[in-house]
Amino acid sequence: MSDETAIMTDILKSKALTLSSIATYQPGSIVSREIIKKTTGTVTVFAFDAGQGLSEHTAPFDALVSILDGEAEIKISKKTFRLQAGEFIVMPAHEPHALQAVKAFKMMLVMIKE
Repeated sequence: MSDETAIMTDILKSKALTLSSIATYQPGSIVSREIIKKTTGTVTVFAFDAGQGLSEHTAPFDALVSILDGEAEIKISKKTFRLQAGEFIVMPAHEPHALQAVKAFKMMLVMIKE
């Protein structure tokens, strides 16, 4: 764990916070803030500006994506899902997936390692 990540996770401990406030929108960018980083998994909050995205890739573990704000298009194995604030989806391990901001959106990504 980097020193910056350790400092960020320590700042967040034992505080009541709003998830969507953890990462702020930046024009033309994707911002991420790791909340928890353990050998068993991670919890990260992302803020995607409109039009930003992650190209198709795979991950070795299942990942839960929860939309906190805005609207995103998520493709899993060539099937497209459009999610809005309050909705979530599980991206299965080893299946190709991609994310695109339909509107600026924020999400929480929970990855649990086996």
